[in-house]
Amino acid sequence: MSEQISILGFAGSLRKDSLNRALLRAALEFVPPETKLEIFELDGIPLFNQDLESSVPVKVQDFKNKIKAADALLIVTPEYNYSVPGVLKNAIDWASRPPGDNSFDNKPAAIMSASTGILGGARAQYHLRQTLVFLNVHPVNKPEIFVNLAAQKFDSLGKLTDMKTEELIIQLMVNLVAWTRKLQG
Repeated sequence: MSEQISILGFAGSLRKDSLNRALLRAALEFVPPETKLEIFELDGIPLFNQDLESSVPVKVQDFKNKIKAADALLIVTPEYNYSVPGVLKNAIDWASRPPGDNSFDNKPAAIMSASTGILGGARAQYHLRQTLVFLNVHPVNKPEIFVNLAAQKFDSLGKLTDMKTEELIIQLMVNLVAWTRKLQG
């Protein structure tokens, strides 16, 4: 059989009951065989400060190491003010610095978003994709997962209840694994 694919997932929200964190947890149920999804919590990553690049905080170094060790990434982002939240951008800034030590370089990735609004975080995803271009990340293009009206698609415990979203997550995870294998050669 093929070697196991390791995916590192993280969500750009710190809120305990975040729908995006719930969406990321839902993906744990739908990883293909011979695939491992590890979730990294961004809580505790300090604000980026270039003065600290020579003595990177432990939480940041852990994040960078986990990104480097992973075969692929699963990024789940809320949409704040038509863009990605500061929490996510801050973590990305830390993990891509200093110059010459971009943890994201050449990584395959998949993106999802959930929102209580009608667009499901689409604008945040497109901003994230712009950032990923600069970081030399290779996102899966389809399916695009924009979970709109998300509060209606999770139960009171944060469990995904929407079958269509489940189907899309399954397909996204299958596509991410296939894309990862293709990029690995």
